[in-house]
Amino acid sequence: MCGRTDERPAAAAFTHRHRPARFFRRRDADRSPPPFHTMELHDKELQAGETLPVVIIGNGPSGICLSYLLSGHSPYLSPDPWHPNPLLHSKLGEQPHLSLLEQDLEYLCEGLEGRSSNPVAVLFDSLLLPDSDFGLEHTSPLEWRYEPERAVPHLVLGKGPPGGAWHAMEGSMLTLSLANWMELPGLKLKDWMRDKRRNLRKDRATPAEIASYYQHYVSQMSLEQNFACGTTVTSVTRQPGSGDGAPPCWRVSGLQRREGEALGDGTSVLEEEPFSLLAHNVVLATGTHDIPARLGVDGESLPFVCHSFWQLEAAICRGELDQSSDPVLIVGAGLTAADAVLAAHHLGTPVYHVFRRSVTDPALIFNQLPKLLYPEYHKVHQMMTQQQHRPSPPLHQDAQDPPSSSSSYSGYLSFPRHRVLRFQPDRKCVLESDSGVRSVVQVSKVLVLIGAHPNLSFLDDRGRSLSIDPGEPVSCRRNPIDVDPFTNRVVAAGGPGMYAMGPLVGENFVRFLKGGALAIASDLAKRRGTAARGGGEAVLSRREGLETSALG
Repeated sequence: MCGRTDERPAAAAFTHRHRPARFFRRRDADRSPPPFHTMELHDKELQAGETLPVVIIGNGPSGICLSYLLSGHSPYLSPDPWHPNPLLHSKLGEQPHLSLLEQDLEYLCEGLEGRSSNPVAVLFDSLLLPDSDFGLEHTSPLEWRYEPERAVPHLVLGKGPPGGAWHAMEGSMLTLSLANWMELPGLKLKDWMRDKRRNLRKDRATPAEIASYYQHYVSQMSLEQNFACGTTVTSVTRQPGSGDGAPPCWRVSGLQRREGEALGDGTSVLEEEPFSLLAHNVVLATGTHDIPARLGVDGESLPFVCHSFWQLEAAICRGELDQSSDPVLIVGAGLTAADAVLAAHHLGTPVYHVFRRSVTDPALIFNQLPKLLYPEYHKVHQMMTQQQHRPSPPLHQDAQDPPSSSSSYSGYLSFPRHRVLRFQPDRKCVLESDSGVRSVVQVSKVLVLIGAHPNLSFLDDRGRSLSIDPGEPVSCRRNPIDVDPFTNRVVAAGGPGMYAMGPLVGENFVRFLKGGALAIASDLAKRRGTAARGGGEAVLSRREGLETSALG
């Protein structure tokens, strides 16, 4: 049963399943020091029937940015604003007294163009970083005001510390985006780096630095009380309304991991406490790094076939790979595959590199990156271009050995426009070109790095029904969740109050996922205003059909 919304601290609204906690051991040597004091759901007072206004599933930059907006931080036009786009500059001046959250985002988006297909993402990026695509650093026409009366009680759930998948990325590689594209509203990344006495290399930071920045951001902006880390959501279901007129809502259930008692042998007990929350609105912000994509070929489950960059690093640390090893076969032409090529090449281990596209394909990521800004990826692209496998008859053949030491890039050989047919137990891999020519290569290890899929196991049919093509799995690039472009409401949700943002809706870059946070926060604010007025007054939007679900 869903009761009324109460303006209580976010974590108070949850019920406890009477199930025993799950226990397992964890060695002190394996424990990361807890740099963040997370909310523990089991410690909170139980409020029967209490319903949270918003629960956000995912504590990466998407969830963090939305939490910032929902905590009462509102973007306004600054006293002396200027924007290089004259049309947008004129529109912004029409209602300068209103927060951006209160304005008609669809109207502001008209006529804007950018590198994202989501219009609000282009709008917000243009306001935060005007003309940044041209390498310019104009001052943003926005200023941020803290208005606690506008805060919406909410809870952010995440498996690890704030920052999400950034904590699991290779810590020494430089990020793809410019450093200021990675920052969140209200805290300049360059200022934070300067305070930490770190220098940006080529205006880029490492994933470890970005992860630390996001974690620090949550503390700096006093958002900790909204974050419950160590949580795994297991189900999200629609709950019917109650007989007393309370509207339907969402039930979010899962487990939260916490430290238990210390044991005498240097280990400790970790407990997984079940929780169950009621929420009027649920935001899907889980990202897409959970489940590595697979080729779906014979032998892919053999022990020498891996699907993670970390497995390559672990093999290097164990001393399994060196200059005398058989080549490592790397499948994929994205940036993670390029990082693997660089890691193996630096070690001196021979590399076979297989990918489906031509090296001149405009869609290949390397053909879209400025050479001066991304020299390491330009080097990989040169290797892919200059050290290609040259097949010759007969049709079935063994591939040539990796180039000799006299080659420009010794120990590397690329197979453009090839696919893997199968992996064999004797560590031989059968490849096939797009013209049908097959090659057999002997390898020591295989890394299949062709992307990842989100883990939406907590939704019916893993969320397929919510995607653009319900017949296919949810995929950031090929089949994202279908949302309204100006509110980020999930079009095919089982009821009102479900939103999606970030990579789940096709936004891979932090600079653009902030637009999803703006769209959601704006929609929630307008619905809240409509509900407070009984639904009888028009809200500042030209779009029809804004619902009046309770938001508290």
